[in-house]
Amino acid sequence: MDPLFIALIVGIAIISWAVQSSLKRKFKKYSQVGLQMGLSGKEVAELMLRDNGIDDVQVLSVQGRLTDHYNPLDKTVNLSPDVYNGRSVMATAIAAHECGHAVQHATAYAPLKMRSALVPIQALSGKILNILFFAMIFGVGASFLPYETAGVLIVGVYSVFTVFAFVTLPVEYDATKRALAWIDERNIVNGTEHDMAADALNAAARTYLVAALGSLAMLLYYAMAFLGND
Repeated sequence: MDPLFIALIVGIAIISWAVQSSLKRKFKKYSQVGLQMGLSGKEVAELMLRDNGIDDVQVLSVQGRLTDHYNPLDKTVNLSPDVYNGRSVMATAIAAHECGHAVQHATAYAPLKMRSALVPIQALSGKILNILFFAMIFGVGASFLPYETAGVLIVGVYSVFTVFAFVTLPVEYDATKRALAWIDERNIVNGTEHDMAADALNAAARTYLVAALGSLAMLLYYAMAFLGND
């Protein structure tokens, strides 16, 4: 196996692990810091939605840890139990961030619309990649799918992954910006709590940044491997 490929995979894995570990430590730390106003994540989310004139989005509790997300298809803000019931700085930050996505949806934020349009393409690309790698590893289909054609398809798939990852960045950073601005304007947090919330959300955003750079690195590797002169 190509040493460059191994180094790339290991390097991405180590950086991703470090960023994820840092995020988990911050989440654990700030989950133990009570919010001065004493609002639960559910209450924060409902208040932010109401302040932004959004009355068609439900705030729901979903099972799991760090499973918080906004679903634009059914217009729901889904919060994990620790966030939904929590009255900590962490619960407030996450709830407000997910509502930031709801505000993006309500205001037709362009990067979110683009990301949503790319979701089915991203899913299809993942299935194609799995089939290609299976075929190449076991030598299936070599007669009707030449190596060069498979290479072009792999580069195309990773191009989709990379575009999706980079489109996700402004979506996540903007949701964080909206969340922090709102909790300040509403006096949901004091100065110290704001800094903690910002620290946690920025740590979460870095996971998306690492994913985007990792996807770009893999795209460049495959582009050189299949389309380059070497």
